[in-house]
This record gives sequence, structure tokens and C-alpha cells, in this order.
Amino acid sequence: MKRKTFIKQSGVIVFGLAAFGNIHWNGDAYVSDSPTTTDILGPFYRPGAPLRTNLNPPGYSGDVLKLSGTVYRDHGKTPARGCKIEIWQCKPDGYYDNLSNDYSYRGYTTTGKNGKYEFITVQPPPEPTDETKSVYRPAHIHLRITASGQQDLITQIYFSGDQLLSSDPSTKSSLTINRILTVERLEEKVNLIHFDIFLGKDKSPDSMLVQRVCGTYKMSDGSLMEFYEDGELLFYKINGQIWGALSYRSDNTFTGMNTEATFAPANDGTATVHFEFLRRRETKLDGKKILDYQ
Repeated sequence: MKRKTFIKQSGVIVFGLAAFGNIHWNGDAYVSDSPTTTDILGPFYRPGAPLRTNLNPPGYSGDVLKLSGTVYRDHGKTPARGCKIEIWQCKPDGYYDNLSNDYSYRGYTTTGKNGKYEFITVQPPPEPTDETKSVYRPAHIHLRITASGQQDLITQIYFSGDQLLSSDPSTKSSLTINRILTVERLEEKVNLIHFDIFLGKDKSPDSMLVQRVCGTYKMSDGSLMEFYEDGELLFYKINGQIWGALSYRSDNTFTGMNTEATFAPANDGTATVHFEFLRRRETKLDGKKILDYQ
């Protein structure tokens, strides 16, 4: 399927769930019992973040932001207990902690039987997209939710009133409407945002397919792309850096937000991939597997 057709069709499907399911305005934000829409993983995900709910460093005395909500299973009524929720965001200086052992502004928690979660953090600033600081993304917080029997979810939340919302490729989409949240002043120096998460049905690929597509590929632009399994997702690295994660759709194809990777595995263990990504520019690459993990 051509990329433009894929994006158009997938957009119609997800927008249909978000716009015509049980979605309503509760006075502060849009809430819905339809699956929470996905967003890009971004290049700053780090596995191994510590178990903690307070992301602010010791001695922090500024305004805090409480992020809380409930995780629901795919029918939108039963709380999802035992979910792992990872969270990461840039520091107040606009940059991510990519190297230190502190894992600053990174952490995870798990939901109890009531499906509830809460983090204490700080509202992040807009994030520069490169070292020149010529383009910024709106302020956002990343989340990854992993739950047994449910589709793993990677998403982001944003803040209403941010002037950059209208220019960012993610937030220009109507699919993001129920992830743009209003900040409520709870008390002096304490703000609150509420975000309920609705998981989708698990669509795991056959384990043999995952085994056959995982590996390192030499791409048509000379880069190396590594595909590997992590939970229910197919993660990918470009030249050794984690860039994204894809969910299985069908027909040897894995998709993410405006991303599609279609594999052609052969019986002799070789495989090829066609990879397409649209963000601020369009990328189309073909690759051949040069390193297998078996």
C-alpha cells in the first residue's frame, strides 16, 4: 500500500474512533472510552528508568505538576491493573537526560487494582528540535503503557494554550485533540492535569514473523536500521539510536504515527524492508537484512 493511502486510511480509522465514539468535554479536557491515540516515540527514549512517581530532583522547590488518571482496558470500563507506565520528558532547560545515571525526569510506576496512576513532575518547556534552536516542539510529556493482553501504547500529552500546537506535525492532527490537556491550579505552587488512558485490543504478530524480521538492515541511504522486539512492539534504531516503535497491523506490516515498515522475509532467513516516515519531511527507504539475531 502506498504511504499516502496508508496514512489517509489509518487516520480515518483512528479519527473515527476518537470523534464518533463516546467522547465528550468534561470542562477541562476531552475524554473518551475509545482507544487513546498513539504518538511518536522520539529519539530520546531510554530503557531502564527507575521505579518512582516523583520525577523532581531532591530539594526542588518550584511549581510542581501532578499528572494522574486511570488506565482502562479495551472496552473502556474495566480498570487495567498491573500496567507499567513509563514517563519521560525534557528537563526545565529543554533538554533530555540521555546519559547520566540519574535518569532525570524519567521513571515508571504500575497501576493497582483500580487502574490509577500518579506522577509528580514539572511542566516542561517547549523542546528545540535541533542544536540551532530554530524549530521547537510544543511542551509535551511522553508515556509508554505496557499491559498483559492489551496493545502496548506509546503516546504523548500536550498543554492547551501552547502557541506551538498549531505548527507541530503531531498536534496539527485532529487525532491529538483528547491528549491536549488543561492545567488546573490545585493550590499554591501545585498544578494538576488529568489523563485517562484507554488501551486497544492486542494485535500481536506471530512469534515466527517477529523472529524472521528482527535484525540489522543496510538501508538505501547508507544507514543501518536495527529492528528488535520489546514487549508487544517492534522497536527500531537508526545508526544505534532508538527512534521509534511500531505496532503490528497485518500482512507483515508494522505501523506507528505516520510510519510504516513492510517486511518481506524469505525462507532462507534473509529479509528486506520498505520503510516510510512522514514528519516534517518524507522519508522512503529500502533495506536488506545483513545481521540476524538467531
